[in-house]
Amino acid sequence: MGTVLLILAGVLVGGTWSLHKQGAARAAVVVTGVLAALATVGGLLWLLPGEG
Repeated sequence: MGTVLLILAGVLVGGTWSLHKQGAARAAVVVTGVLAALATVGGLLWLLPGEG
């Protein structure tokens, strides 16, 4: 699951960059960027060793 989240984060980062380059609304760029950051953090936390 961690790998899937990191792959999703990569797609979202690419989407954020593409939206920025196309001159999309700032809100769309920010929302996509926040989702990319959350997916990255989630993927990294999922991969940390722990209980379970």
